[in-house]
Amino acid sequence: MKDLTALATQYTAAWCSQNAARVAGHAAEHGSLTINGGTPAVGRAAIAESAQSFMTAFPDLVVTMDSLSVHDDKTIYAWTLTGTHTGPGGTGRRVRISGHEEWTFDTDGLIVHSLGFFDAADYQRQLHS
Repeated sequence: MKDLTALATQYTAAWCSQNAARVAGHAAEHGSLTINGGTPAVGRAAIAESAQSFMTAFPDLVVTMDSLSVHDDKTIYAWTLTGTHTGPGGTGRRVRISGHEEWTFDTDGLIVHSLGFFDAADYQRQLHS
């Protein structure tokens, strides 16, 4: 397994790069990303598409790593996203949301499952108030 701190630092940089393929490159070929219990994005192409939707909505998106911890077989990556909603149909509002992802890895050190969570009501409030 790769050094988790290095992996999380690279993952954070991938989100800040506006390159969705870099985000997806941290996932196993058939890995999944599920956000707030929604429909999973399965496979690197779907994960890249999910990441791209945030990158398009927030062209100035910045993700920071707040903490990283291991609990049993899960790694908890806590993050904060800031950005201005200026993509297509954007509100022009600046948001700051925090959340976390629960990762499980394969033997190659790639993310097999990522379960992401953030306060969707607070996110919507920031976008529209």
